[in-house]
Amino acid sequence: MSASAKLPPFDPADPLGVDDLLEPEDLAVRDTVRGWAADRVLPYVAEWYEKGELPVIRELARELGSIGALGMSLTGYGCAGASAVQYGLACLELEAADSGIRSLVSVQGSLAMYAIHRYGSEEQKTEWLPRMASGEVIGCFGLTEPDHGSDPAGMRTFAKRDGEDWVLSGRKMWITNGSVAGVAIVWARTEDGVRGFVVPTDRPGFSAPEIKHKWSLRASVTSELVLDDVRLPADAVLPEVTGLRGPLGCLSHARYGIVWGAMGAARSSFEAALDYARTREQFGRPIGGFQLTQAKLADMAVELHKGILLAHHLGRRMDAGRLRPEQVSFGKLNNVREAIEICRTARTILGANGISLEYPVMRHATNLESVLTYEGTVEMHQLVLGKALTGLDAFR
Repeated sequence: MSASAKLPPFDPADPLGVDDLLEPEDLAVRDTVRGWAADRVLPYVAEWYEKGELPVIRELARELGSIGALGMSLTGYGCAGASAVQYGLACLELEAADSGIRSLVSVQGSLAMYAIHRYGSEEQKTEWLPRMASGEVIGCFGLTEPDHGSDPAGMRTFAKRDGEDWVLSGRKMWITNGSVAGVAIVWARTEDGVRGFVVPTDRPGFSAPEIKHKWSLRASVTSELVLDDVRLPADAVLPEVTGLRGPLGCLSHARYGIVWGAMGAARSSFEAALDYARTREQFGRPIGGFQLTQAKLADMAVELHKGILLAHHLGRRMDAGRLRPEQVSFGKLNNVREAIEICRTARTILGANGISLEYPVMRHATNLESVLTYEGTVEMHQLVLGKALTGLDAFR
């Protein structure tokens, strides 16, 4: 670049110029999802959160299906076939509205639909995926149990043969979408190892009581799954996988979306703090003019946009077929941890107003406490990276 060339202006919303890495199609996906969230979620989400409900979940699912956001990185069967980066951008925009909305989309597409798409039979794909892509049918994913979270190998849910049928018994816990789902992907022990089952939720013996009294992900449906001798035909089993590599493969795909999504919650909190710092006056001037406040904003911006760059890099690797599970753990560990710190720092800038639902900061902070835990705790991802770095297994 010549000395006389004119530099583009500094953009506080994109200080590193990351948008320059995006193609027009990427920007179109991002803007579509951002516009939908601004219209259909942001005006109402504080009320949903305060009441601890998501009363329009079925309506939102159909709308998300209409814009291609459900199973959007999958191909065929009515799915959008979007790139990994485009899916990530969608997750970022959805979680900038609320983690519960991104969780709805992640569980639907990256867990339930992905399991059928990756491991299911052609008949299972044809029966379920088009209706799930449109939002007509909501799905859930049953792996975690009351006594087995980080150690899914210890699951107690069991499926046994009875003639040509399968009979499932057990319980699953902390299941997003559970009580509104039309189909559940349930993982169970069998005599031949862990298998996945496509379980229509209207089967006798299946119930999904909703979990109440949450202080996080309140604008989200969370349930327990109870399987009391649920009888399924032989073709209910996912035929293309046996063992824990099935559910763990689904989780890796979903964790990738979290890498992006956490930065959406962080961005929303940062933007709220930046706007507040420019307008809130103390000692005769905006608090954004004080050195300590500027130091906080600078540190928040650095971690936010480093996290977005990391998510973008992982997305390009996924699109190239080169993304390893350890790299997803790297992203999930870093971005969720930093997003929580950004929210906490934003709260200090807003002072007492930071705890009010008139601002998004505390809502994002409490949501991220759940995101920090689900689909791999901090400790589990640290051990994944530790094993990759040292070659030594510290899990057991």
